[in-house]
Amino acid sequence: MEKAKISGYQLFVLIFLFEMGSALLVPLAGEAKQAAWLVILIAMIGGFLLFFIYYGLYQYYPDQLLTEFVKQILGRFLGRIVAFLYILYFTYLSARVLRDFGDTLLTFAYPHIPLFFANAVFILVVVYTVRKGIEVLARTGELFFVLENLLLMTFMLLIIASGMIHLNNLKPIFEISATEMMKMGLTKTVYFPFGEVIVFLMIFPYLNEPQRLKKIGIGGLATSGIFLSVIMAVNIAVLGVDLTTRSQYPLLTLIQSIEVAGFLERLDVYFLFLLMIGGFIKISVFTYVAVTGTANVFNVKQPSRLAYPVGIIILLISIIIASSYTEHIYEGLGAVPYYIHLPFQVIIPLLLLIIAFFKNRKKGRQSTKISS
Repeated sequence: MEKAKISGYQLFVLIFLFEMGSALLVPLAGEAKQAAWLVILIAMIGGFLLFFIYYGLYQYYPDQLLTEFVKQILGRFLGRIVAFLYILYFTYLSARVLRDFGDTLLTFAYPHIPLFFANAVFILVVVYTVRKGIEVLARTGELFFVLENLLLMTFMLLIIASGMIHLNNLKPIFEISATEMMKMGLTKTVYFPFGEVIVFLMIFPYLNEPQRLKKIGIGGLATSGIFLSVIMAVNIAVLGVDLTTRSQYPLLTLIQSIEVAGFLERLDVYFLFLLMIGGFIKISVFTYVAVTGTANVFNVKQPSRLAYPVGIIILLISIIIASSYTEHIYEGLGAVPYYIHLPFQVIIPLLLLIIAFFKNRKKGRQSTKISS
C-alpha cells in the first residue's frame, strides 16, 4: 500500500464525482420513461445494499486492499487469481469510460480529431495524476467538486429562468408497474453507476477516519443518486420522454436548448466542463486501483512505475473495444451488466463475505478456547 491518508470529506468527494461521472452522459434508466427518475432512486437503494457487502468485507480487513484480503479468504493460489481478475475488471472499466468520453468529445466538440489522439491526451493527464498518488487525486477531486456543483447550480437556475420546465411531461409516473420499476432499478441501473463503488475497496484503507466510513459511503451514494434522479427528471420535464430516450446525450440536448433573455444560449461549454470533470475523476480512480492492484499482486515495490504501462494498455483497449460508438453502447447495455458487473459486483463479493464471516467466527472460537 502507498503510505498516504485521505480525509472523510475527500473520500466523499471522490465517491460523488465518480458516481456522477459517465452517468451524466446517458439517459439513465431511460426504458422506464416518465418513471426513470424513480427507478434511479430504487437503484440507489440497491446500491446501499451492495455497499453494505463491501463495507462488511472492509470491517474484516480494514488495513488491506481488495487484492490482498482475497488471498486470506480464498487461499494464496485462488486468491491471486481472483485478485488478478479484479485488476482486469478495473482496467476494462477504465477503458470503457475512456471510450465513452472520447467518443462524446469527438461527437459534439472535435469531430475531425482521431479517437486515438483524443483518448491518448486524456489518459496522459490521468496517468500523470495517478503517478502522484491518492492524496493528489483526492485534492484534485476537492477542487473539481466545487466547480461541478457551481456548474450544476448555475445550470439549474438557467433552466428555471428559461421557463422550459413542463411538469406534465413527467405524467403518468406509474405508467409501468412497481414490479417492473423494481426489476429495472435492481438490474442494469444498480450496476451502473452504483455497483461500481466496489472499486473503493482499493481506497478505503487510506481513510484516516475509518469509523466514519459507513456514513461517508452512504452519503456519497445518496447525494449522487439524488442528483442523477433530479437531472433525469429535469431532462424529461424539458425535453419530453421521446426526445430524452432517443437522444445520445440528453443533458447536452437540454443545455443546447437553454435560451434566457434572447441572448444567453448555446451553453455547450457547461457540458464540456461536466464531461471533463466526470471523465477525469472516474478514469483516474479506475486507473489508480488497477496500478495499485497490479503492484500488490506482483510485488512491485514502486507502483508509480506501472502507471504508464497500465495507461497504454487502457488506451489500446479503449480503441479496440468496439468498432463504433453504437457497438460500444450496445455491449454496455447488453452483455456487460449481466456477464461482467453481476459476478464482480454481487456474486464474488457476497461469496467472499460469507467465507470471511465463517473464517473469522472460527478464529474467534479458537481464541476463546485458548484464553479459557
